[in-house]
Amino acid sequence: MGIGDVLRHSFWISWKDLVDLWRNRMALVMLILMPLFMMVMVGFIFPDESTLEGSPIGLANNDEGPLGAEFAMQLAFIADESGMMELKDREGFDDIKDGILEGELYGGVIIPPDFSARVSDINTQGMIEIVIDDSNPQMSLTLEGVLSQVIDGMGSQKATQDVSDMNATLTLDQAFTIVKPYTVESKGLVAGDPSYFDFIAPGIMAMTVMMSVMTGLPHAISYEKEFGTLDGMMVAPISRLSIILGKTLAQTARGLVQGLLILALAILIFGVTVQGNFFLLLFLLILGVTSFVGLGIVITSFAKDEQTASMVMMTLMFPMMFLSGVFFPIQQMPEFMQYIAWGLPLTYATSALRKVMVLGADVSAISTEIIVLLLFGAVLLAIAVPLFKRAMKI
Repeated sequence: MGIGDVLRHSFWISWKDLVDLWRNRMALVMLILMPLFMMVMVGFIFPDESTLEGSPIGLANNDEGPLGAEFAMQLAFIADESGMMELKDREGFDDIKDGILEGELYGGVIIPPDFSARVSDINTQGMIEIVIDDSNPQMSLTLEGVLSQVIDGMGSQKATQDVSDMNATLTLDQAFTIVKPYTVESKGLVAGDPSYFDFIAPGIMAMTVMMSVMTGLPHAISYEKEFGTLDGMMVAPISRLSIILGKTLAQTARGLVQGLLILALAILIFGVTVQGNFFLLLFLLILGVTSFVGLGIVITSFAKDEQTASMVMMTLMFPMMFLSGVFFPIQQMPEFMQYIAWGLPLTYATSALRKVMVLGADVSAISTEIIVLLLFGAVLLAIAVPLFKRAMKI
């Protein structure tokens, strides 16, 4: 049997699987809805500074001196002007804690009893306490960062005024330069102001493609094997390689549709900007699908039925979702987990897509990821062919 016959038979099998998907209206609807739910859910789940708008914050002024009252007035003015938070009077730490436990507050600010005395003493610094909700780390981290920035700015403003009062020849700008002799300016690799969603969108694309392939293969192989439809292909004058290639092409098309749908949603709904080449993204999606297909066929060949295959697939998918850098940077993981992460194909697919989408990388910058994904796909498909043949004889 020549190469032409193998390819023709492969396209025929692929077309059959895609027609089956088209006729299954529920599966077709979920093919579209699943990426939509995934993107909307993940896109709005992580807080940023905009999520703090109107946040209820407890303010406890335990200082009886004038500086504590002055600080509270300035904080209230900033809260009213920015609309970032709504201050609520509280008596102290326990009162703020009760408010957080009851869901009335997101956090709190405490002005200690010795605040005025410490600020007035040139040898000491005043201390402002920020109370955060430890049960909500993401929100607390954002809240703490914003409040710290506001309070630091208020401190700089007061110090600037004090320096100006001590030396009448200085302007406020000159006094500010003395108080803050240097500043920090962050400069990204690309223009604009990328958000956390720009980081996570490429990983969601890769993860959804993986899930599409890994959940589709048990039906494409095990289900047909159970109900005997695969036997019809086995007795037909076509090679086992044609069957595998056909299944691979069908799953590639399915995964590619979902990947492109996620990309469109990321651009249209969440304003994600693709910095790199679109066709390179398309190539990476196809490459990622083929690397997952080989793994899926290997697993399905060992499984006796569709249920077992699906359980094994889910068992493998969940660790890959959290270890491959989709939601959290790999660099933040313990060292031994980083070694595990770099042994997963999803890690390389996520890394390559992220570099192209966020940093505008070209082929040379992601050559390592491309080579690894090619090796994953080639090796696993080479293993899958004899395993599939053996499984069909059982």
